[in-house]
Amino acid sequence: MKNLNKLPTRIDHIAIAVLDLEEALFLYQGILGFELIKRREIEGEFSGMISAELDAHGFNIVLIQGTCEGSQVTKYVREYGPGVQHIAIEVEHIEPLVKEFEKRGMEFATNIINGKSLVQIFSQRDRNSGMMMEFISKENRSSEFEKNNIEELFRQLENNGAY
Repeated sequence: MKNLNKLPTRIDHIAIAVLDLEEALFLYQGILGFELIKRREIEGEFSGMISAELDAHGFNIVLIQGTCEGSQVTKYVREYGPGVQHIAIEVEHIEPLVKEFEKRGMEFATNIINGKSLVQIFSQRDRNSGMMMEFISKENRSSEFEKNNIEELFRQLENNGAY
């Protein structure tokens, strides 16, 4: 992927909703050999997930599992089944991209979420494919997901009833 709307881009990560995180790790880490970077547990006001981020040699795979019936991930799996929940595309500048996509009719499930070295926004889920797009800008490629960004994401998705 060379550009999106004439801006340089690359796939940063693919989030895959799973039924059982440990079973998924057996495949992705144990069999395929992807390196585990970090495990996380995130709780929103009434939603939660556990995740494992893996290095897939050029981009990351984030395996996500809901922790309760009200979890956004659990709702996603219930409606669309397990599989790719969103694709994150790294861009240099989010604001002009968002403005252009809004002009074209794209709606967003979140506002722009600003962290110390990470800026991101999520589109509304496409009802046809079940896909959500994340656009992400990092200070540098080694910038990690920040807990406050993930918590803010959960808060905004919960407030909007999005998953």
